[in-house]
Amino acid sequence: MSILRPNPSFRQFIALLLSLFVLNGCLWQEKPGTELERIREEGVLRVGTLNNQLSYYIGNEGPTGLDYELARRFADRLGVKLEMKAMFTLSGLFPGLERGDVDILAAGLTMTDERLAQFRAAPAYYYASQKVVYKKGQWRPRSIEDLAENKGTLAVVKGSSHEKTLQALKLAHPSLEWQSLEEIDSDELLRQVAEGELDYTLADSVDIALNQRILPDVTTALELTEDEPIAWFVNQNNDDSLYALLIEFFGEIQQSGELAKLEEKYLGHVDKFDYVDTRAFLRAVESKLPKWKGLFKQYANEFDWRLIAALSYQESHWNPRAVSPTGVRGMMMLTLPTARSVGVQNRLDPEQSIRGGTDYLRKMINRIPDSIEEHEKVWFALASYNVGFGHMMDARRLTQSQGGNPDAWSDVKQRLPLLRQRKYYKQTRYGYARGDEALHYVENIRRYYQSIIGYEQTHSQEPQLEDIELIDGLHTITPTSQPLAQQLPPGEEAPATPDVAAPGKTASN
Repeated sequence: MSILRPNPSFRQFIALLLSLFVLNGCLWQEKPGTELERIREEGVLRVGTLNNQLSYYIGNEGPTGLDYELARRFADRLGVKLEMKAMFTLSGLFPGLERGDVDILAAGLTMTDERLAQFRAAPAYYYASQKVVYKKGQWRPRSIEDLAENKGTLAVVKGSSHEKTLQALKLAHPSLEWQSLEEIDSDELLRQVAEGELDYTLADSVDIALNQRILPDVTTALELTEDEPIAWFVNQNNDDSLYALLIEFFGEIQQSGELAKLEEKYLGHVDKFDYVDTRAFLRAVESKLPKWKGLFKQYANEFDWRLIAALSYQESHWNPRAVSPTGVRGMMMLTLPTARSVGVQNRLDPEQSIRGGTDYLRKMINRIPDSIEEHEKVWFALASYNVGFGHMMDARRLTQSQGGNPDAWSDVKQRLPLLRQRKYYKQTRYGYARGDEALHYVENIRRYYQSIIGYEQTHSQEPQLEDIELIDGLHTITPTSQPLAQQLPPGEEAPATPDVAAPGKTASN
């Protein structure tokens, strides 16, 4: 019986085939699966963004901002660490996404036809219109024709949605001219308009409203677009895994009301603007606040000191000897019973007043039901500070009876003014109240608070080079996996200091 033996060439063929199987096996093991699987395997979600007070910035309590909080929630959903990569200019965002430097762009970016042709947009999470802005008191263009015929300077950020709008308008208005600038951001252009260095620029309605808190001379000339959707972006490829989860994520937070609460937190105070009041406030920030800043910091404790400062300005305009006809007095305008309840012996002593007012606010917050989220409790407490706890609870019950959410400030603040109307207050336990004044009181404090934040960001010293880690034009911080940073975190522990604290600038979208 003979045994067939393979010839040498056959053995070589088998060896080659086996080596190919082994090599392919290694490649199969190394080759990532879906985009979602890769992110989970690496354990990091990389999010490209821009530094501004709406999307993302490093606050006193760590990273904060609307896009940051949304990204943090999405990273938690994936079960991975969040890495925010803040880019210095708009021009770096989409190339960074294309190269794979980041997985998602979350920076308040407008959906444009050009962007949608190259990238995928997640569901819109807010809307903004594009407007022409100019300096208050200067000549105002009232139409595109005015803008085209005027010889003033008009500039926008190169590659922005604003540049695309002007390019489209130029087809019907050939004389329309402008400069498209690189290495600059929308906030800088708005500052140049406010200081008379530039005649006009384009900006989104939300950005204008936020910047007016620190640049009150910036005002709107005309609106160029309807409200446009603002969205996150991902790469356009055959892998739908990340994109599909984003659609599901935004659908869930929209349905649960979580998105509405975040929008209320960051945008709920920007709908009204008082030029005279804002100018007066900014003058006080420059001339009066430095004198009292140390005391606000000393007694704020778990609060952001800027909140306590904003509360004090609303009460007394930082006048330690302020007295009202009703008998309240001092920096925090305490009543005599309230002062006694928090151990204040002399209401006209600024240190005692600030300490006592902060202690009283803390007492109010401790009474707010735990069903209300921590970062919103302060608004309910401030309303109680003004109108009384019982009336605030009446507004919550009225909200619930009308089908609203009694735990959401955005719903309850709509019902506070109803406490003046007999057909509503007769349904309540405590009756008539000037709820509209309480609403005005709280929203004023929110605006002052945001103005102080914006002022500090604008006037802060430039970061030292050794404090910033630059990688291919990006600066990076990696938040720890702790509870979400809040702008107003009463009773909450602030997130740990980021690995790299890298404040930067905003850019137009």
